[in-house]
Amino acid sequence: MMTIDEFEEAMDQIAEELPEEFYRELNGGILILPEKRKSPYAKADDLWVLGMYVHSSSMGRLIEIYYGSFCEVMKGRSREAWIEQMRETLYHEFTHHMESLAGEKMLEEKDEQQLREYLQR
Repeated sequence: MMTIDEFEEAMDQIAEELPEEFYRELNGGILILPEKRKSPYAKADDLWVLGMYVHSSSMGRLIEIYYGSFCEVMKGRSREAWIEQMRETLYHEFTHHMESLAGEKMLEEKDEQQLREYLQR
């Protein structure tokens, strides 16, 4: 398990891997939040929100990462597994950001399809 301080440090390093252009119009940056966030569609404790891209007229554009959710999903996993999941989550949310800037919704549609499949199980 990672402490929230270790998590923030690792996420900063992952964020530095991305080209500067990815941050265009991401005026709210990347927020690491301590809480866990269960999906409103969860049937049990099996569907946690690890990250979320936010685009609103009041808050602008930002990425939220939920440390508490990672703690739920990554229990008993190695540091390397945490880093891999953190990278996957951050890149996923940046894809939403880039698609939003381009007026695209391909990843949003893919996420919706995965949710439909989950709900059908």
